[in-house]
Amino acid sequence: MSRLVFKRLSSTLTIKSAPSKTHHHQPIPSSSFPSGYVLTGLHAGVKKKAGALDVGIILSTSDRPTSAAACFTRNAFKAAPVVISEEILGENAGRARAVVVNSGCANAVTGAQGIEDAWAMAKETDNLLPQNSSAIASTTSQTLVMSTGVIGQNLPISKILSAIRSQRDESQQTLSTNFAAWERAAKAFMTTDTFPKLRARKFHINGVEYKMAGMDKGAGMIHPDMGPPALGPLHATLLGCIMTDAAISPRSLQRALTYAVERSFNSISVDGDMSTNDTILLLANGAAAKKNGVALEEIDEETDKDAYEEFKKELTEFTIDLAKLVVRDGEGATKFVTVTVKGAPTYQDAHRIASRISTSALVKTALYGEDANWGRVLAATGSVPLSSPLHPKKVSVTFMPSDGTTPLPVLVNGEPEKVDEERASEILALEDFEILVDLGGGNAAEVAQYWTCDFSYEYVRINGDYRS
Repeated sequence: MSRLVFKRLSSTLTIKSAPSKTHHHQPIPSSSFPSGYVLTGLHAGVKKKAGALDVGIILSTSDRPTSAAACFTRNAFKAAPVVISEEILGENAGRARAVVVNSGCANAVTGAQGIEDAWAMAKETDNLLPQNSSAIASTTSQTLVMSTGVIGQNLPISKILSAIRSQRDESQQTLSTNFAAWERAAKAFMTTDTFPKLRARKFHINGVEYKMAGMDKGAGMIHPDMGPPALGPLHATLLGCIMTDAAISPRSLQRALTYAVERSFNSISVDGDMSTNDTILLLANGAAAKKNGVALEEIDEETDKDAYEEFKKELTEFTIDLAKLVVRDGEGATKFVTVTVKGAPTYQDAHRIASRISTSALVKTALYGEDANWGRVLAATGSVPLSSPLHPKKVSVTFMPSDGTTPLPVLVNGEPEKVDEERASEILALEDFEILVDLGGGNAAEVAQYWTCDFSYEYVRINGDYRS
């Protein structure tokens, strides 16, 4: 952008800096993390910055079989780590014991060399796994792989393998169970992220306490559309890994994750661009699945529907928490906006409308300018084909403040309200608020939500200079 144009634009709009987001990362007691996992983050030299953590390792040390589930990008240009992780999950019938991730290079669109490098990362990590009764008789690998960073460049694979190999030497080993180890692993995921995204929680099923923890990364190139392995067919990416010490059968773990991802990671957007590498992994190692000293059977939806539904609920709430962190850390973002759509013919219809509003450049720039331009919301709403016709005279739009004060309706049953512009400015000046669109029909209980942010000058600066 030339100085002349920048001056012309800035003369009519205040250039806001993105607020600090570091408060979203706080220490977590080590006792909050699930049993049977060791982790670390290492500096291999993938990133240019000296000492930056760019390789993360997660190992299950449980003596029980570890179930694994995943949702991968549906982008036709699937990155090498996505391709081989799908193969590993298929070969092992939903079992895996480790995850290795690198940041700084996506290993996407890298041809045969990229595939070879991804396999090398998996097999080197296999060598770190304890030899116990949980070992998988696999002809491929027991390790799932993720990568994030610049597309079209080959990995510095020798550096990565050397870093992984260092954890076999007790004098160099940093693998641990404490908060510092979980934090190092979370930092190894980061690219343009401004803080490590790490959360943990406890829950109970059938009187047994379990724990769940997870980390994700992402700030740009965020508009995931992920599905289970083999379903359906440029820089930052959505990656996430969730671990629990509950025992869940592989098929039920996959179904629970697919359900949760649709309502969380597939319901966020920073810029509307789907990555080649988007991946969410879930491990369940059964380390806490004991009652009175007796090992419990894996939870399965066919044999214990109530327990499965409780786990699915806990997982969905947890993935929503993780997904929101990605939007809060959106590149250059100054706003965190919930888009809620109800009264659509189906949930899928509501979800598509929420997605369209959340990806509209006109809506997102108005959010940055704190302009209650609800006409752009309506235009986005009306552009989506639905399973049955939309009735404009039934549609209502309301701006909902996050501070508990009075909402501001701007359209009621198709009729525009006399908008209090001062009140509108107060709501849009908040960092968090909601846009509620009620289509006035369908099943009122079917509510879809999307979480999005604004477009700022800072977003353009970051993405105009990403590779330098």
